[in-house]
Amino acid sequence: MIVFSSCSFAQTPLSSLSNSFFSKAGSLARKEDDCSVLVVDDAPDIALMLACFLEKAGYRVRPVYSASEALDAARNERFDVIISDIGLPGMDGYGLAKELRALRAYRSTPLIALTGFTEYSDQRNAFDAGFDAHLTKPVDPSKLIELMGQLGC
Repeated sequence: MIVFSSCSFAQTPLSSLSNSFFSKAGSLARKEDDCSVLVVDDAPDIALMLACFLEKAGYRVRPVYSASEALDAARNERFDVIISDIGLPGMDGYGLAKELRALRAYRSTPLIALTGFTEYSDQRNAFDAGFDAHLTKPVDPSKLIELMGQLGC
């Protein structure tokens, strides 16, 4: 498991990213560091980039790369918001949302689907599975932060 604690990507493809993406985080920074976020995406570069952006914006973030890792993390830690891809290997994001909603601690926790699935039926399926919001990739960072604020984080 990768433990994410700083936004240092010296040996990943993320090191080639423009600083402009991450500089947006500073302008959207929160004043308090009281909101914990679980980021679930099977593409490590995406999960780490999103985690870094959110961390720079003032969130405490834990990235994981599968639904099973997400469930383990959710059982062992408490997260205020969960952001998940839908197209995960094994159990997909819809299944993950249903499993999370079955856990007492996550019955009302905001769940955000962040996915490349863009059809109306994909949105409906996300809401039916228990997601509170559906955003498509690539995400506008300011819209994500705005949505998280609307969801209480």
